[in-house]
Amino acid sequence: MTISAAGYRDLANRDVLACAVVTVAAKLPMSMTPLMMVFLTRGLPGGYVLAASLVAVYVLGEVLGAALLGLFLDPSRMRGQLSVGLLVGAGAFTTLALTQNVTVLAIAAFVAGAGPSTTPGGLRAMLLGLVPDALVPKAMGFDAMITQVVWAVAPALVTVLALSVDHRAPVVVSVSLVVVAAWLVFILPRGHVTSRSGTAKPHVVASAWPIYLVSAAALAQLAVAELVLPALLEHRGIAIGWIGPLLMGFAACSALGAVLYGLRPWPGSLRTQGLVLLVVTATCVGALALFPNLPGIAGALLAAGLFQSGVLVTRSLALRERLPVGAHAAGFSMMYAVTGAGYGLTAVVAAWAMDVGNPVWAVFGGVAVTLVLTAVSAAAERRQPR
Repeated sequence: MTISAAGYRDLANRDVLACAVVTVAAKLPMSMTPLMMVFLTRGLPGGYVLAASLVAVYVLGEVLGAALLGLFLDPSRMRGQLSVGLLVGAGAFTTLALTQNVTVLAIAAFVAGAGPSTTPGGLRAMLLGLVPDALVPKAMGFDAMITQVVWAVAPALVTVLALSVDHRAPVVVSVSLVVVAAWLVFILPRGHVTSRSGTAKPHVVASAWPIYLVSAAALAQLAVAELVLPALLEHRGIAIGWIGPLLMGFAACSALGAVLYGLRPWPGSLRTQGLVLLVVTATCVGALALFPNLPGIAGALLAAGLFQSGVLVTRSLALRERLPVGAHAAGFSMMYAVTGAGYGLTAVVAAWAMDVGNPVWAVFGGVAVTLVLTAVSAAAERRQPR
């Protein structure tokens, strides 16, 4: 694939910047939700257990919503569809702050996840419809950078709002952002993606399953970093207070990695680049379990973040090449769903490993999940036409 040397400055136009604003407004509430659930429910019976359960229900809503609702995205009506989904999510978030009934909380958490679940995939498809082919890798790197920055900012924002204002303040901010995103999505121009009508055929979207599998493997590494790292620090006798700076550093390096990937063309096909970057990322994550001190763990984690974002960018580019234009939004939504499933699978494996062993086992268990998914994907892609 030939890529021009155009710089990121070529993305600095009104349409792309408008898409970036909508993306931040839509994704920030989704990134705030897990910690927001903790502050909402810690005063209720069940406390942290209830919060964890609601987060699991929320993720289930995201996975099922992105997989099923994504198939109904019509490029010619996408802005309206995304806006409706965001408003449904805003209503569900509001319900979370107004009730203490466990059943209602569970239903609201599921709807809050399912309603806006097609937004990341739809916005990504719209962004790609705004730029020429030569700028697509840089646009994907830019999109990945925004995502990582949002994930880095969200926990700090929730903590400050909940502790300094009110435990429901993060919900107010989230609902406000979602409503703003639902309104701003209509300012986005109609790119060549939105000019085509008709929904994607399920078998066409499903044909790219090896690409989705590698995306799930990449998110498995994020699950290890977020879920196992606190226990690993305690296991090594390191102050748990380092978890915040370490995860912020991980997100910052992921954002940097996305930008660096888009700066120039890299050797090899997108398929090869993604697999190599994924193996390197898994190696870095595995090294977390081998270092006994903070500098070693920090170095391995930051290196993992640097390479992980490259995996996500190459997979998005590969999916764009694999599917027809009219199926891009549905394909990106399916990828979002499968990556959520990969995160959940790794969380289950890590919990089991820590229960029967220790955090070191959990790290290696997450790496094993990644390598198995990578091997299955690589074998399947070798049998598929390029």
